[in-house]
Amino acid sequence: MATANVGRDMKSWTMPAWLVPLTTHISGQFARYLMVGAVNTLFGYSSFAILTALLTPFIPYSYVVASVISNLINITFSYLNYKSFVFKTRGNYAREWFRCVAVYSGGIAIGALLLPVIVFLLRRIFHAGSAAPYLAGGILTCMTAVYSFLSHRTFSFHAASKTTQNRAGAV
Repeated sequence: MATANVGRDMKSWTMPAWLVPLTTHISGQFARYLMVGAVNTLFGYSSFAILTALLTPFIPYSYVVASVISNLINITFSYLNYKSFVFKTRGNYAREWFRCVAVYSGGIAIGALLLPVIVFLLRRIFHAGSAAPYLAGGILTCMTAVYSFLSHRTFSFHAASKTTQNRAGAV
């Protein structure tokens, strides 16, 4: 498979050739984060909505169960995307994944606690009815986006990113 070098700082990191035209116009880590974040958000919210719809006939408060299951799936999906396209680190898969789990665990716990509260408020105040779990999921998704970027940049990929850049500069 053909690949292309991308970026001065990461000389040894290569991207599949088919992906180069889609990403070469995007400069800066935060811009890449927003692009990848949009894909991750679409995937994450879709998995939450699909699981909620599938589990609703079988489990009371299915949206809470769907939230926990979809979050575990989405962590891995997001981790791989951030590692490859945003922070562009090499190696350290287990350490970075566990750091991502640590970052997202706080969000999962807070989301699991806030989700029923937000659903209740949406149903009570705005009369959202059966749409309330979906709206609440969207609200929580927006709230965690900023928290996630800052946490990943300063914790999940921080140490590995500096080490990788030092190695790439020494080559």
